[in-house]
Amino acid sequence: MIGKSVLRVEDQRFLTGSGRFIEDLSVPGELHCAIVRSPHPHARIRGVRAPADVLMLTGADMARDDVGPMRCGWALPGMVEPPRYALARDTVRHVGEPVAAVLAESRAAAEDAAELVEVDYEPLPLLENERCFTWTRGDRAAVEAAFARAPRRVELELVNNRLCGAAIETRGAIATGDTLYCGTQAPHHIRRYVCQELGIAEGELRVVSRDMGGGFGYKGKHYPEETLLVWAARKLRRPVKWIARRTESFLSDTQGRDHVTRAELALDHDGHFLALRVHTRADLGAYVSSFGAAIPGPIYSALLAGVYKTPAVFVEVTGVFSNTVPTDAYRGAGRPEACYVLERLADQAARELGIDRAEIRRRNLIPVSAMPYKTPVGPTYDCGDFPRVFERALEISGYAKERPPGRGIGIACYVESSGVAPSRLAGAMGARVGFYESAQLRVAPDGGVSAYLGTHNHGQGHATTYAQIIAAQLGVPLERIRIVEGDTAAVPVGTGTFGSRSIAVGGSALHVAGAKIIAKGRRIAAHVLEAAERDIEFREGAFAVAGTDRKVTFESVARAAYVPHNYPLGELEPGLDENAFYDPPNFAFSNGVHVCEVEVDRDTGAVQILGYWAVDDIGTVINPMVVHGQLHGAVVQGLGQALGERTAYEDGQLLSASFMDYALPRATEVPFFVSELDESQPCTHNPLGAKGCGESGAIAAPAAVMGAILDALAPYGVSDLQMPATPQQIWRAIMRA
Repeated sequence: MIGKSVLRVEDQRFLTGSGRFIEDLSVPGELHCAIVRSPHPHARIRGVRAPADVLMLTGADMARDDVGPMRCGWALPGMVEPPRYALARDTVRHVGEPVAAVLAESRAAAEDAAELVEVDYEPLPLLENERCFTWTRGDRAAVEAAFARAPRRVELELVNNRLCGAAIETRGAIATGDTLYCGTQAPHHIRRYVCQELGIAEGELRVVSRDMGGGFGYKGKHYPEETLLVWAARKLRRPVKWIARRTESFLSDTQGRDHVTRAELALDHDGHFLALRVHTRADLGAYVSSFGAAIPGPIYSALLAGVYKTPAVFVEVTGVFSNTVPTDAYRGAGRPEACYVLERLADQAARELGIDRAEIRRRNLIPVSAMPYKTPVGPTYDCGDFPRVFERALEISGYAKERPPGRGIGIACYVESSGVAPSRLAGAMGARVGFYESAQLRVAPDGGVSAYLGTHNHGQGHATTYAQIIAAQLGVPLERIRIVEGDTAAVPVGTGTFGSRSIAVGGSALHVAGAKIIAKGRRIAAHVLEAAERDIEFREGAFAVAGTDRKVTFESVARAAYVPHNYPLGELEPGLDENAFYDPPNFAFSNGVHVCEVEVDRDTGAVQILGYWAVDDIGTVINPMVVHGQLHGAVVQGLGQALGERTAYEDGQLLSASFMDYALPRATEVPFFVSELDESQPCTHNPLGAKGCGESGAIAAPAAVMGAILDALAPYGVSDLQMPATPQQIWRAIMRA
């Protein structure tokens, strides 16, 4: 089953309208919640009033109940963490911050009543470069020395534009006294955060996340509404439901990226990279969100060696606060920002030295013979054939052919730290949570299998790919396998789905549990077959005595485990049910090369994408069809960042709070993709050989697209352009040049 494009088993349910999203859920007796949000980017709250017939809860009510602050899940050394509450108490720090909750018998009534709430604000000056943290990696002295000796250097100022996740389903939640139904990628993390703030044991709260209309990282983080609803339901002794409106989502969902970077590359006359120096200012927004500091700090900085053998690298990241919505993970989460810096520098160096852009990369790629390769910024790549993937991408894209005026081609090479994350390494850098994954395999007496995992399926096809792993390992037909995720009652512990980790970490936990099932099954089969355990082999769904035709099926062993009439009871417990935890020893380093060809209309600045080619090494591929779908979706989100998406603020006020102002890519703007998978370098440290795939396209696409646009504009004298490359911005750049 491994490597086959099996149709997704979950699609039938969605295509027939049988999905179960938060909006579809209802609990008898529920109250509807509307949230009063701050219209000010920074202000002191002097008072909150509502008519006597309006049921309103405020931060003062939460304070009286000793509800604690929201703490982030990853705190860097020396980091400043301003107190943040589910409902603001003394001050608000961004437009959209929750100030009060109004509850009524219907959503419309709650929203109408919220209009009657009066909040007395005292506006305060906007924050200006208030420091949160400074994070460094690499050898500063070695880099300074290399720059002093280098005959050539290249410098760029880059902006990585702030983005909104904009999933098709807005956030929402329903809380009873002991259960929180919400759309989250990480139910176990949310349970922990909420219970810590409410001062209750984790066993007192169940978190359930069923179907979810898009996650993209930002739905895997903790939000005020989760704590607010559970607290309100417990206080009022009635279920409480809240569903965000779209504008409310723009004002409250965590956002992504928002880097301003000065990057310098030192080279010799032949274009060999000698040293890299990067200074980045990362805007965290008003507060430190769950992983808001970790993404621009440890995660981003760890990838600034990329696929290149640069001998010396130094990175300094300064995280600052602003009166905007907090930033956190958005598909790629630190890796697209690193790729963009490196690939824009490579292109600029090629132009200034008069070397072909492909050739300058070729001269600097880490060879396969260098693996495992320890980078100057810390991580060790366990495997990867970067030159092989690079040459194949150039070949399938026709990179070398001549192009008419107005057309350009761009290249982006990337490395992704997927399979998040080794708990030990994360803990050493300030993580407050673990990053293992759990799996339970429960074999029924008839041989059917139920698998329970701590990950979450919201478009990744887990019901199919996990079943393929089980089918390949145990020989059980796909239709007899059931996958259960997203419920802390069914799966007591887990981590979740983010950071391209589900197959590499969750799938590995599943494989380890499967190995335990086989080990126990071998002992049962040895007893049934009256043979030594060491002589029992498991293959093609049956346990057999080596060298003979004597065997017993997996179903028969399962039956014997639960009907132990002929069973080694004194030596072995009945049942066939195993648990496993898997904590990866290292990241799984996915990598690849993407190539994009565009045509730019000189008179209007409009960009048409003519072709997009990708070769990705994601290790062992479980289901190629699912992987290609993940890659295509991520590429489209990368195209969106490069060409249109931008979260815009002016004096702390959000200007892009609707789809009239925030430009998502349309189907007509997306080309057909040519995508290949290279499986020659499976991950060396997990049992499946798998690497992550869900974010690769979003990592490479912005750099590939911008490289192509700048190539097309080069004849017009345009040498620099910031994202998003809208027609207006391109037209203005041409006119200036």
